[in-house]
Amino acid sequence: MDDDLPRTRRRGGSARGQPSLPRRQLREGIPMINTDLLAWPAAGAGTELLDDAGLETTEAQPTPIRARSTLSPQDPEVLEVAGLSVTYPGAPTPAIADIDLSLAPGDTLAIVGESGSGKSTTAAALTGLLPAGTKVHAHTHSHLGEDLTSAKPRTWQRILGTGIAYVPQDAGAGLNPVRTIASALAETLTVNGYAKPQIRPRIAEVLTAVGLDPQTHGRRYPHELSGGQRQRVLIANAIAARPALIIADEPTSALDATVAKQVLDVLGGLVAGSQTALVLITHDLGVAKERAAKLLVMQAGRIVETGPTEAVLADPQHAYTQSLLAAAPHLGWGRLRPSTDAGATETHTGAEAVLSGRGIVRNFGGDRPAVDGLDISLRAGATVGIVGESGSGKTTSARILLGADRADSGEITLHGKPVTDYGRKDLGRRIRYVHQDSSAALDPHYTVERILTEPLRGHRIGTRADRPGRVRELLDSVALDHSLLTRTPRELSGGQRQRLAIARALAVDPEVIILDEPVSALDVGVQAQILQLLVDLQDRLGVAYLFISHDLAVIEQIADEVIVMKDGRVVESGPTARVLHESRDDYTRALIDAVPCFDDSAVRTAERATSTETTDTDLRATSTDTGDVSLTPNPTELTGASHA
Repeated sequence: MDDDLPRTRRRGGSARGQPSLPRRQLREGIPMINTDLLAWPAAGAGTELLDDAGLETTEAQPTPIRARSTLSPQDPEVLEVAGLSVTYPGAPTPAIADIDLSLAPGDTLAIVGESGSGKSTTAAALTGLLPAGTKVHAHTHSHLGEDLTSAKPRTWQRILGTGIAYVPQDAGAGLNPVRTIASALAETLTVNGYAKPQIRPRIAEVLTAVGLDPQTHGRRYPHELSGGQRQRVLIANAIAARPALIIADEPTSALDATVAKQVLDVLGGLVAGSQTALVLITHDLGVAKERAAKLLVMQAGRIVETGPTEAVLADPQHAYTQSLLAAAPHLGWGRLRPSTDAGATETHTGAEAVLSGRGIVRNFGGDRPAVDGLDISLRAGATVGIVGESGSGKTTSARILLGADRADSGEITLHGKPVTDYGRKDLGRRIRYVHQDSSAALDPHYTVERILTEPLRGHRIGTRADRPGRVRELLDSVALDHSLLTRTPRELSGGQRQRLAIARALAVDPEVIILDEPVSALDVGVQAQILQLLVDLQDRLGVAYLFISHDLAVIEQIADEVIVMKDGRVVESGPTARVLHESRDDYTRALIDAVPCFDDSAVRTAERATSTETTDTDLRATSTDTGDVSLTPNPTELTGASHA
């Protein structure tokens, strides 16, 4: 791993292994931080490290190694915020307003709310990562007693690292693609004052802590890691310099249950052992319950409810909190049923297999095959789910079935014929793929209309005059308003982008759709809507789904059958209800046991309360200021109505 470390000139180092900093920084107590792994907004703080002349001075000596477990009662709050408001350039109203929160050493606060509620804006304001020109106002905003109400970019540059660490949600954009993981972590440690002899052990420590092998993964580049592994690298970078405060924006949304538990254990251990404070932004209420003592619920940029997590979840007072609880995926709810207005007139589920694989093996030359003997059968109108930890072979299996990768051995058939008998274009029309990251899957320069027109043109479906009508039909099918036709993906919310990706997959009337973690990055309300949308579309069109997810509660709602994979092999398969509730396999049980959960009595209470307030039994979702569909009381009735 030493070959991957950057060649840095050591100045002012100590023979006793104390932090090595440039002499002027040691004299004036100026800590430096690394921004190499952070996805900084283009219009916000720059990504270049400030030189000596551009750094502010402080009387506090940097302490990158020492844990904060011996803080005295007189120590200031890690974070104190009162009356925080943020208005983006050109926006008529604030994105967040009147935000109050306080964190002492060792505190963990969870912030929950649907897309557009202001969670990420709050995180950006707390870390100084807002775009230039943004108006920020606060009566109080301090970190360890230092006033930040009028902080300049160079002040944030000094604080980020050993003071405040930020874990962004988008692991792909948060890593430097041309640096190895070890090199990037070494740079973080170097500029935060670690001496060269300390760097390699610390890299090994933090990578091991997040479940990565220092020798194997340390030498790799970001593109050589899975999405879950990249997220773990960001978390390793955040904890590397032992900051006083970590703000983690959906840090486990891309991780399977067991790895998420491991990562949250690491963060929880850091909080307990070193008195680091943690702000955990999450859409998973089970995670919030198990990991945070305090809960803050946001809606439309404001705090609607706050208090001890157990108390809020056990007896939510605000209608919005009750709706969040009602929409949260919960293991034990069973399979979603089509909406009453889905439009189906007959069942499409049949015994005939549309797409099948037998004995599929794919070996990339490692210690074991990436996929080893997979048997799978997809039927019209039915869904097969695949679950397993990161690296279990889920996505590789999907790519092989799609035709994007080859199998070293085994047989894949479509309607009983080898897929090799089909032309590439024909196969591409019959089998479609929905990516996990809709932002990366959609051309950012294309409008919605062009995105949906391209597959029609490519497969010569309809005439030029017919295609605009077909595009509008596709928008209707996924509950997107026609007014979005001229917008680009960056002008859409996360839920709208995922609906658009589904509409593009449906454009060519496929027989099979492979969905790779399609809802993992979405908040619970939008997630519930997308799942219901998929169920309704399947009921109406008879399409077969292969649904890949690390979330067992989601799999239970969407899948008729489930395959559990580990290290490339199938360890268990069968009807979803049996596998998830009657399994005797140790690995499957470990996955189930790792799922965060909470008592759903509050959910049932919320459902009863909302049902008495609603006389319309066919309650439709309404639009919000984010463009996504707002929460409805019952997750089985989330139909995703059309909206502007």
